[in-house]
Amino acid sequence: MPISVTIAVLAAAITHATWNALAHRIKDQLVSFGLIGVGALVAAIPLIVLVAVPRAASWPFLLASVAIHVFYNLFLMRSFTYGDFGQVYPLARGTSPLVVTVLAAVFASERPSAGQIIGVLIVSAGMATLVLAGRKETARQPASPSRAALLAAFATGLTIAAYTVVDGIGVRRSASPVGYIAWLMLLMSLCVPAWAIVKRRRQLLQQSRDVLVSGLAAGVLSLVAYGLVLWAQTKGALAPIAALRETSVIFGAIIAAVAFKEPFGRARILAATLVAAGILVLNLA
Repeated sequence: MPISVTIAVLAAAITHATWNALAHRIKDQLVSFGLIGVGALVAAIPLIVLVAVPRAASWPFLLASVAIHVFYNLFLMRSFTYGDFGQVYPLARGTSPLVVTVLAAVFASERPSAGQIIGVLIVSAGMATLVLAGRKETARQPASPSRAALLAAFATGLTIAAYTVVDGIGVRRSASPVGYIAWLMLLMSLCVPAWAIVKRRRQLLQQSRDVLVSGLAAGVLSLVAYGLVLWAQTKGALAPIAALRETSVIFGAIIAAVAFKEPFGRARILAATLVAAGILVLNLA
């Protein structure tokens, strides 16, 4: 994997963890994701004006991704509503790399090397360690909310795997990666804000400046994060990029410890070590 791709995907991972943390800190998740959609929408419009329109061959994939992203946002909102950030975020992000490996082999004819498979497995093991740590830390909570959080997070992970492969194929056919991400963000950002206006119009108008700035900033960061990933997918195989992208869970764990005062113990140190080892293997494979 070229070092430029590695740096871009790691930057995307940090950016992704940051915007998810901003989303989590807003208590009303429909308000949160409504604001995020507006922020992404505003950031996408100048790009649409300035860059080339994606080729026609990429549009079926782009529209399919828009539909998948609607379900992704719904499941992610449920995850953040029911569970702690440090618990649901690793599961949501950690589910996708192994699924992407299978889907990329079936639909994109990508056959990862033995080294890439080992790297993906090591990264996934690190994320699984975070999930198990999160379950242990929340063992004293009532069973129902924890189960609901885990199910929503797992469903989120499946949608992540689905749109990763769909967009990986689509952006390669677009001849305009920036145009692809701009149109994708424009179209998918219309759905949740529209629903938020219908259901939370009064609450949206009553939000503090801090909430408004956090939500809109998260929307801009979401465009930057996924734009970097889509560019990387034009340069390398989907499975290792998906695994590398999900190192965002480590940055998410750090943010959870610093911003939300969630514990960062030995399990998270072990997870970080495994993920770092997996990154090294992916870059040497």
